[in-house]
This record gives sequence, structure tokens and C-alpha cells, in this order.
Amino acid sequence: MSASHSYTLRGQINRLETTTQVTLAVLALGSGVFTYLGVRELLDGSATTVFLGAIIYSAAVSVAIFAFWSYLMRFMPHVRQAGSRGMLYLAMLIGAAMIMAMSSWLNASALAGSAALEQHLSNTTEEYQQKFNAANENALAAQSLLPDIQLAAQRFSGLADLERQSGGLTGTSGSGTVVQLLSQMSAQLSGLQTEVINSRTAVDALFAEGGKRLAAMRQLVSSGGPIDERANAYAEEAVQLSGLISALQQTSVAPSVKRAAEDLGKSFIAPVAGGADVDLQNRQSEVVGRVETAVQAQSLALAAAADEILARPLVEPLRFTPLSAPEAVIRYAGDFLPSWAGAIAIDLLPGVLIFILCIVQDVIRREEGDELEHGEMSTGELMRALRIQRSLRATEEGEALVSEDDDIVQQNRPMGPFPKTVLR
Repeated sequence: MSASHSYTLRGQINRLETTTQVTLAVLALGSGVFTYLGVRELLDGSATTVFLGAIIYSAAVSVAIFAFWSYLMRFMPHVRQAGSRGMLYLAMLIGAAMIMAMSSWLNASALAGSAALEQHLSNTTEEYQQKFNAANENALAAQSLLPDIQLAAQRFSGLADLERQSGGLTGTSGSGTVVQLLSQMSAQLSGLQTEVINSRTAVDALFAEGGKRLAAMRQLVSSGGPIDERANAYAEEAVQLSGLISALQQTSVAPSVKRAAEDLGKSFIAPVAGGADVDLQNRQSEVVGRVETAVQAQSLALAAAADEILARPLVEPLRFTPLSAPEAVIRYAGDFLPSWAGAIAIDLLPGVLIFILCIVQDVIRREEGDELEHGEMSTGELMRALRIQRSLRATEEGEALVSEDDDIVQQNRPMGPFPKTVLR
């Protein structure tokens, strides 16, 4: 690089001085505005308190950003020692981290706060949907026992009819001991069947109500308007849906089925044979024993099926947690990376300008060498240096003249400073 190129680079740096300061001021002001919008969501109190607090904080942030980058722009490009330059880089790193801590996340909140809150409501709706479906499945799981209960009730009822009409079990028709026992078992199972069917009606009603609540929650997420008002309405719907989830947990008839099944086997009391002769009594006792064995088997089967349903994990009701816009932006940062990138860039862009200035200054120093400091001398300093040089040169020349005159005087006037009178 020639001297003219070095001079051109210096001239461009000087010309861009105003542009650099204006750019830095605009970036600091823009960051302050977005910081104001973000911090306003975090403050509580009266409208005046929130306004003043947000203004003061955002103004402090703008001043801090402008001062920090101004200091580095003034000093870093002119520091040549590696150790000192390294310390300044460390200071830049610490300052950049502090700027991101006090400003960048609030800028991201201002840019994507509403979208982050909507994302939070949408994710929460999906969680409520999963919880509600799980509770509904647990409540309806007992319905899977209904076919077994119906089949057992029909089997006992059919055996009772068979015995009553043709005496297919004891060989003697009529409504005797066996018919009464079989009818009693059928009636108990039919009552359990009715309980399971009625529970289905209650579950369907709760499910329909929960569907309406979920639809209202989705409508609040996707509709327009201020996000704060929608979040408040969403919280009300979420509370209602949590109550429905708890109600679904309580409508399951699996515990009732298990108790009824256990009672069916444990509370069985074999009736006394009531036949007219000993042979009929023996046949009745034999049939009652077989019925008892069948009842015990049916009781164990229903209890085991009910245990499988009860072994399902309980659905814990979900509690809606409201978030502020900055909190939502931090929680869902991965979904809003472009907003975070813009919020950080507006604060750290001056660092790129500093790197550019450092590179240009290093190029100038490398080409000009040790004469850089002299090349930076102002016109006034140069003229003053020339005057001093001329004065020194004049002084040196004057001393030289005086010395020569003294020698001549000593040669021409050996007797003193006064000339001798010439006698004519």
C-alpha cells in the first residue's frame, strides 16, 4: 500500500465519523424503545408508576449502550499491545453479556411477546386435550366390563328359565330353590349392568361439556384482540375444564364393579334344599354347589378385569400457569429464534463496526510503520515544529558567526578591543 492509499483510508475514517456516531445513537435509541415496550409488561402498579419506571429503565439502557460502544470505538482501534488489546476484548465480551442481560431479552419480548403468549396458550390447550382424553378413557374403561356382566346375567337368567320350565338342572320343573338362587344372581348382575350403563350417560355429558370448553379455549388462542384479555378469559375456561377432568375421574364405575364382584363371591349363601323328597333335595344341593362354583369364578373374573382398569395411572388435573410476555419468550425461545437474533443484533451490531475500525487501523500501521505517529501530526503542529527548527538553525548559524568574528578581532586587534591610532 502506498502513502496515498494510507492517506485515503484515514480520510474515509474521518468522513465516516459522523455516520458512525449517528448509527450508534440510532441503534441505542431503538434498543431503548423496544426495552421500554418489554419492561412495561413486567412492572406493576399505577399507570404513572409503570410509565415512569419503564422510561427511566429504557433511558438508562440507551445511555449505557451508547457510552459502552463509544468508549470501545475510541480506544480499541488505537491499542497496539496484544495484552492490552486482549483486555479490551474481554471488556467487550463482559459488556455485551450485560447488554443482552438487561436489554436483549426485553427487546425479544417486545418483538415476539404476543406470539410467545399465544404459543403458550396453544401448547397448554394441547396438554389439556391430552389430560381430558385420558380422563375420559379411564372413565369409559369400565364400559368394557359391560359385555361380561351382561353375558353372566343372561346366563344365570337363562338357567333359571330352563329350570323353571323343564327342570333341566334338577330334573324337576318349577320355581324351587335353584330357580330362586339363579334369579337372585341374575338380578344382582343386572343391577350392576344398569349402574355401568347409567355411568356412560354421565360420562358422555361431561365429555360434551369439556369439548365445548376446549373449543372456547382454541377460539381464544386463534382470535384477534389484546393478548392479555384473551389470556384472562382462557384462564377461566381452563379452570372449568380442570373441574370436568376431576369429575370424569370420579365417574368411573370400576371401583363399584370390583366391590360388587367381590361381594358376589364372598356373600354367597347356599340356600337349603326345599325338595319334597330326599332325592330332589340331593339334586338341588348338587346344582346349588355348581352354581356357587360358577358364581365364584364369575366374581374373580370381574374383579380381575376391574383391577386392570384401576391399575391405570390417575390423570392429575392440569393447572394453568399464566406467563408474562418476557417469560413466555424465554420459555419458548427455540420457537422464536429470528426474533431473538434481531433483538441481540440491534444491541451488538456496533461490535462489528469496532472490528472493522481495528482492521483498518492495523492495515494503516502495517504499511506506515513507525512513522504513523508523525503522519498523524496536525498542520498547526507541523508549522510550529518548522518554526522551532528554523529558530534552532538560526541560533546555530549566529553562534558560528560570532565565533569567527572573535577570531578575526583577536587577529586584527591584538592589544585590545580598541584600534590603535594611525600616526600620519
